[in-house]
Amino acid sequence: MTAGTRDEWQEWRGWRAAAQDALYAPGGFYRRAEGPAEHFRTSVHASPLFAQAVARLLCRVDEALGRPAVLDFVDMAAGRGELAGGVLAALPADVAARTRVCAVEIAERPAGLDHRIEWLAEPPRGTTGLLFANEWLDNVPVEVAEVDASGVARLVLVREDGTERLGEPVDGDPARWLEQWWPLPGEEGLRAEIGLSRDEAWAAAVATLRRGLAVAVDYAHTADTRPPFGTLTGFREGRETTPVPDGSCDLTAHVALDACALPGGRVLTQREALRALGVTGGRPPLTLASTDPAAYVRALASAGEATELTATGGLGDFGWLVQPLGVEDPF
Repeated sequence: MTAGTRDEWQEWRGWRAAAQDALYAPGGFYRRAEGPAEHFRTSVHASPLFAQAVARLLCRVDEALGRPAVLDFVDMAAGRGELAGGVLAALPADVAARTRVCAVEIAERPAGLDHRIEWLAEPPRGTTGLLFANEWLDNVPVEVAEVDASGVARLVLVREDGTERLGEPVDGDPARWLEQWWPLPGEEGLRAEIGLSRDEAWAAAVATLRRGLAVAVDYAHTADTRPPFGTLTGFREGRETTPVPDGSCDLTAHVALDACALPGGRVLTQREALRALGVTGGRPPLTLASTDPAAYVRALASAGEATELTATGGLGDFGWLVQPLGVEDPF
């Protein structure tokens, strides 16, 4: 940490405000033309199996809702519409005909996107169906706290160049959130991301759903696995980098999904969720190689993609926060 001078105080801000501007203000990272996929790879980009699994989940929700005349699929933080398009393409024709697909994203609608996909800046209200947020909450900016030499948790302030210093002690609702969800021992240098803003963002998104299922998928940790020095980092051009709030890189931190969960919600791993949706990674039988070599190669490639999506130590460890509203848990 740097001490700074009195004249520099006007340049210092909490990480939440700094990241909000760096990611979402005009000229911010998520408004840039190239799109997030140029800088990092999600499960959506790893394999079409992910969108196909989400389509199967939507069909389960459809059945639980009694096959409504209009079935909603809301893709939060839609990027350039990759998941929305993949789900729509994977739905059975009779379900697709009743499905309203809404991609929620602050960037401009990408050229060539399927005309059936609505492009919105905010999730529509009163929907019936599935709201799916893949790697959204990790980009909802949060304040960062660090323990000082006296054992006091203080807000971390940052300048546009990434230089940090400690600010005022954490108090009020943020302090209560830390006490409940991420208590910091009085050891100098320990850090935590205060997830209160994410809890509020998730609750607001779920509130737009009248009936159905809301799912948040993200890098996550729970109360018994909180990292001692936090997880705030940056990504630029496919590589992890120092987090700098100047709009040049993604700013992300793992999500305390257990804190976000509303009554009735639960957290499972992506491995568990995708296996329940038929993504197993099982290798095709060798006999297929002699009877239909091309089909064997395709099945082998699919098995490799499924393995990546469910891998321990990788994408399979992502958390899925599953929040049913008026329907039974489909997993």
